[in-house]
Amino acid sequence: MAAETWHDIKNTSMNFDIDKIRADFPILKEIIRGKNLCYLDNAATTQKPQVVIDTLTKYYSGQNANIHRGVHYLSELATKEFEDSRVKIKKFINASSEKEIIFTRGTTESINLIANIFNKGILKDGDEIIISGMEHHSNIIPWQLIQDQKKIKLRVIPIDDNGEIIFEEFLKLINEKTKLISVVYVSNSLGTINPVEKIIETAHQQNIPVLLDAAQAIQHIAIDVQKLDCDFLAFSGHKIYGPTGIGVLYGKKKLLEALPPFQGGGDMISKVTFEKTTFNDLPYKFEAGTSNIADAIGLGTAIDYVSSVGIEQIAKHENEILDYATQSLSQIKELKIIGKAKYKSSVISFVFDNIHPHDVGTFLDFEGIAIRTGHHCTQPVMDRYNIPATSRASFAIYNTKDEVDVLVKGIKKLIEVFN
Repeated sequence: MAAETWHDIKNTSMNFDIDKIRADFPILKEIIRGKNLCYLDNAATTQKPQVVIDTLTKYYSGQNANIHRGVHYLSELATKEFEDSRVKIKKFINASSEKEIIFTRGTTESINLIANIFNKGILKDGDEIIISGMEHHSNIIPWQLIQDQKKIKLRVIPIDDNGEIIFEEFLKLINEKTKLISVVYVSNSLGTINPVEKIIETAHQQNIPVLLDAAQAIQHIAIDVQKLDCDFLAFSGHKIYGPTGIGVLYGKKKLLEALPPFQGGGDMISKVTFEKTTFNDLPYKFEAGTSNIADAIGLGTAIDYVSSVGIEQIAKHENEILDYATQSLSQIKELKIIGKAKYKSSVISFVFDNIHPHDVGTFLDFEGIAIRTGHHCTQPVMDRYNIPATSRASFAIYNTKDEVDVLVKGIKKLIEVFN
């Protein structure tokens, strides 16, 4: 879904049974420090529905075997479940082929994979990579590591006070030395939805490939990689109600075929001799060693779950929660929201003049409220706003306006105590 239509979703008429959805997530019944859990740390990781938990239990208790290499029943069953998950992901993001779906450990490994193979096969001294000023550290450090090996230049798109990229400045950064543009789709610390369609179109006019970090987009926005025309896209399973330790790199088939492998080992080969090795076809060329089988299957179940609810319905619900929370928190005069982009996902970061974010998080924890505090692995963003950290509430499929009220009540209690 294009960022420009994000707020239009709330005008659609859809059924959304929040009580049924909340019942699907067993952890939401937990009591934390004598209070009902109010989980508002979804940008860090989402909770898991029972069907995902059951999938993992079923695999380990009745399907556990290594994949691809076995001819016995359990191996064939595990292989089928594993590859079925790949097909589900292919359909979910509308890739043209399941061969374009590479399993990784998460967004970080997916970005590192691209960085490393670009370093091996494409980048030369003097080349440039463009990122934005709101990137997660996982889309900064891999390129800096290459800078330590080659004389490449990392160029950064600046952001304005609202937390939006300055597009005119982006245009000035592009030149004949630009070899890749790697940008976050949705900022984890600001909630900004970047104009990725416009970025991709601009880049492709000069034959520059684009990598999208979709870790904070995949669970909130309907993604069609063919419509976006992105060259690469990365996301993590645990951000979309799936297990930790599993992620995806999507890449256009023709590009992946032209790039060298990331790692060497089993399953990524076609034939090995001491003189020469030939590599396997996609996607296996980039999946060396025993895969994270159980969690890949669990991710497939999470994709099924999200699809059964409908990403459009999820977007509508989360947008309503975001609007309500923004209005409610904006009425607290001591609180300042960091990140006021026109198009936002369900993240609100905020600060107080006289209360450190860590104290905010600790205090709210005793109220049963789980939020995130710190720099959120975006220290350059904190530097941009001249702050050490923020408190961040982030919303998901199962959150309610009542939980926003609990958050507001907790913050007002916090202000009374500290003032």
